[in-house]
Amino acid sequence: MAYFKDDPSKFIIKFVNGKRRRSGHGLSFFYWRINTSIATIPAMTIDSNFVFNEITKNNQAITLQGHFMYKIKDPKRMATILDFQIHPRSKQYLTEDPEKLEMRIKNVFQVRTRSEIEKMELEQALVSSEMLASKIMESVEGSNIIKEMGIDILSVTFLSIRPTPELARALEAEYRENLQMKADKAIFERRAAAVEQESKIKENELNSQIALEKKRKQFVALEGENIFKEAEFRAKANETELAAYKKLVPDTLLALALKEIGENADKIDTLTITPEILASILKGTKK
Repeated sequence: MAYFKDDPSKFIIKFVNGKRRRSGHGLSFFYWRINTSIATIPAMTIDSNFVFNEITKNNQAITLQGHFMYKIKDPKRMATILDFQIHPRSKQYLTEDPEKLEMRIKNVFQVRTRSEIEKMELEQALVSSEMLASKIMESVEGSNIIKEMGIDILSVTFLSIRPTPELARALEAEYRENLQMKADKAIFERRAAAVEQESKIKENELNSQIALEKKRKQFVALEGENIFKEAEFRAKANETELAAYKKLVPDTLLALALKEIGENADKIDTLTITPEILASILKGTKK
């Protein structure tokens, strides 16, 4: 006689003489060692990692690293498919069947992943982790093997999708070249825009200068016309003013001149009267 107890994270099945007697989560019970066998099946969610090496549609090797989470939703059925018997004292599995479960699930994942990767070009596969995970999840859930084993796939995630190191370096070089070409194109476009802008500025300056010269030409023409008219008016005024003096005799003109000089004597510093002028004045006085 012995006593067995396990935690609630395990689904316990007690077999007596090969027949199932009790089952449930975290059972504890006494048993006869000679005729009792015990199987424990994980009842909690199980995490598993994977690394797949696949070939894309354009024959390029890539490595897919990911993670999936599953749960055994029908432990009783699982106990009929794989052997989960344990040693009652050590609680170690007696066979390698529990490890086969994870391997079988991984195989299903790999087959479904390969089927999708073979449809993709390298460039598409490298950036399709989320879309690929969604397709694989849907495909695996519909797998007959998964349904038969009573497995519930909770999630799948592709953490990285990488090409071979040589191909990665080639892609990096190509990407750098593309970036450099874009940078050169941007510099060229910026310079072209600067040249175009400078050309527009010069054109605007030239147009402004032309407009200024036109206005200056109009101003010069108008100024010249005004000067010409002013001179013409001044000439006519002088002509009109002098017309009255044409009828006067020389002696009268001389007298008017002397009168004008006398009226502006305060503005004269020195006055020189030649003998001829003096003789003319005296001659006019005698008369």
